[in-house]
Amino acid sequence: MADSVTDRFLRYVVIDTQSDAKSPTQPSTMKQKDLGRLLVEELLAIGVSDAHLDEHGYVYGTIPATTTKNNVPVVCFTAHMDTAPDFSGTGVKPQVIKNYQGGNIQLVGDKTQFIKVAEHPVLKDLIGHDIVTSDGTTLLGADDKAGIAEIISAAEFLIDNPDIKHGAIRILFTTDEEIGRGVDKVDLKKLGADFAYTLDGETAGTIEDETFSADAVEIDIKGVAIHPGFAYGKMENAIRIAGAIIDGLPKDMAPETTKGRDGFIHPTGISGVMEKANLSFIIRDFTEEGLKTKEALLEKIAGEVLAGYPGSSYTFTVKEQYRNMKVVLDKHPEIVEFAVEAIRRAGMEPVRGSIRGGTDGSRLSFMGLPCPNIFAGGHAFHSPLEFVSSQDMEKAVKTIVELAKLWEERA
Repeated sequence: MADSVTDRFLRYVVIDTQSDAKSPTQPSTMKQKDLGRLLVEELLAIGVSDAHLDEHGYVYGTIPATTTKNNVPVVCFTAHMDTAPDFSGTGVKPQVIKNYQGGNIQLVGDKTQFIKVAEHPVLKDLIGHDIVTSDGTTLLGADDKAGIAEIISAAEFLIDNPDIKHGAIRILFTTDEEIGRGVDKVDLKKLGADFAYTLDGETAGTIEDETFSADAVEIDIKGVAIHPGFAYGKMENAIRIAGAIIDGLPKDMAPETTKGRDGFIHPTGISGVMEKANLSFIIRDFTEEGLKTKEALLEKIAGEVLAGYPGSSYTFTVKEQYRNMKVVLDKHPEIVEFAVEAIRRAGMEPVRGSIRGGTDGSRLSFMGLPCPNIFAGGHAFHSPLEFVSSQDMEKAVKTIVELAKLWEERA
């Protein structure tokens, strides 16, 4: 099973699937469909006879039930095909370190890059594992091609072993998760699932039932433009105004200064000329109250800065992105409890966790499809230091199989 899931993973990561937040289309990049078409071919080849790619780049498929029980819930396993725009995903050259024996890992494509044990202590738990990395010049794509490989490997195992009793299982691979549009066009009626699990987490054994709540904020500034030679007492430079707002942000409320259950205000983009400027932010907190408090603080900072520029104005626009899925999942505790049991059956000690981010499961849960997140085994996502263990991917495959069995047994 480890060879199968690793071989699949190595095929998938060399296909560039970066999403693009500036694109208005779904998928945001047509190259995501290149992977989608390959996945459909592989699903058809293993016996998922209804596998298909839709116009939005989503891949759907079904593993038929093998049970005679008619009350087994329909479970969906889902992962996303795109990789993050944060770092290049073009020309990925995966490296496999067989039987890792400890110590820092130097990346062969950029020998200044090291995956350091001091920064990634999970490496201490991976002695003897086969570890896959990039060459250091691109990200790897374990987020979330590891999840895709694990779901397809589990599907093949279940189809090849029809004596394993399980209900109908739906497969869904999405596009554009990394830019917050992962489930915008999902057809839940066609999917026909009662609930789902994303395979999009990190450390083996982890089940996550909580995410940040998230909003985006845009601040548009209109300044006063005039020839700089005649600007005294008249010019109000929108770029300077934007810089003053950024400078006014609390230093202890940034992603780089927060951890655990702390939220943050994070500037993600700035553009402008003398006359006008734009600031983009993402706001994160585990509670709705915390989210609104941070948005009010940001607007207060903007207002105070603009008060010093009487000829200028601004608009402050908040867009909801996703909400903490725990609100929904707490109403369906068995979904997480069965995942905990499946992880234990697969030979691991389960760990309940919270995500300092979001997954497709956040949005799906509020769309009516409760969806916690299961580990996929990757680490250091969105960076050239990304890595994943073959053995941990195998454990994820076993977890999927055990989950399928559990829901049939308990029906």
